[in-house]
Amino acid sequence: MPDCSRPPEGVSAAQTVPSHGSERRDDPVRGILMVVAAVFFFSCSDATAKYLSQTLPSIEIGWMRYVGFTTLLLPLMIRGGPPVMKTTSPGLQVLRALGMLGSALFFIMGMRYLPLAEAAATSYVSPVFVTVLSILVLGEKIGPRRWAAVLVGLIGVLIVIRPGGAAFQPAAIFPILSAMSWATGVVITRKMTGQEHPTTTLIWTALTGLAVLTVLLPFNVAMPTWTEVALGALIGLVSTMGQWLMVQAYRFGEASVLAPCSYVQIVWSTLLGFLIFGALPDHWTFLGAGIIIASGLYTAHRERLRKKQQQNVAAPVP
Repeated sequence: MPDCSRPPEGVSAAQTVPSHGSERRDDPVRGILMVVAAVFFFSCSDATAKYLSQTLPSIEIGWMRYVGFTTLLLPLMIRGGPPVMKTTSPGLQVLRALGMLGSALFFIMGMRYLPLAEAAATSYVSPVFVTVLSILVLGEKIGPRRWAAVLVGLIGVLIVIRPGGAAFQPAAIFPILSAMSWATGVVITRKMTGQEHPTTTLIWTALTGLAVLTVLLPFNVAMPTWTEVALGALIGLVSTMGQWLMVQAYRFGEASVLAPCSYVQIVWSTLLGFLIFGALPDHWTFLGAGIIIASGLYTAHRERLRKKQQQNVAAPVP
C-alpha cells in the first residue's frame, strides 16, 4: 500500500514523535535501517494482499488489515481511556480517516490487476497531489521550482502507465486514486497540526476505517479458506511490525533524512513481485519510477528549505 513508503499510517512525518516517556536519540543510521526493514514488511503485506486479491474482495482484505491495525492500538486505548479519544476536530478526523481508508482500498484494487512494482511506483506520485492540495486547502504559496517538480512527477507517472500504449491497463488509475486519497489525508493532518495528539489521530483513523469496512463487509464478502484466513492474519502481523518499526525509526532521525530512504520499497516490491508472481518490471517502469522518486525527493528538499526559512523568520532577534 502507499502508506508503506511514508511515516506510520495516521501520522504525518511532523507528528511522528516519541510518546511520553520515550527518549529521542540522534542515531540516523539506526533510523535508516529501521525504515528499510519497515518498508520490507510493508512490501510483504502488499504482496500478500495482492495474492489474496485473486480470490477475496478488496473490502474483505482491507477489513483484515484494519482489524490488525486496531488490535495494535488496543493497549493505547485501554491505557489512555476515554480522554485519548477526545478530539477538537471530529469532522476533520473522520475525513482524514476516510482518505487513508480510500488510499488502502484503491491500492488493493490496483494490485489485483497490476504488477506489484508498477503499482508501488505509480503511488509515489502522492507528493504531487500533496503540493496541489496544500495550495487549495492550506493556502500555501508554491514557487516555480515546486511546480516544475509537480510536472516532472506527472511525466514520470505517464511513463509508468503509458496511456494509449499496448501495455496500458485501465486499472492503473487505482494507484493514482490511492495517492490522491493519501494526499488528502496528509493535507488534513497538516491542517490539524498542533491541535491533536498523534495517538488520538491514530485511533480515529483505525476505528473509523474499521467501522466503515465492517458496514461494507456483508456486501463484499467471500468465504475464505483457512489458508486465506492465515494470510489475512499475516497481513495484520507484518503491517503492524512495519508500523512499529517506522514509529521507532523516527525517534532516531529527522523526517527529512529518513523519508527518502523509504523509496527502497521499489526494490522490495520488484523482488517480491518476481519471486512470488514471476513479474519483472520493464525498463519504462524503472525509468518512470526514477523520475517520480526524483520529483518526490526534490519536493521534500524544497519543503525542508521552506520550513527552515519559516523557523528563521520566527526566531527571536538576539
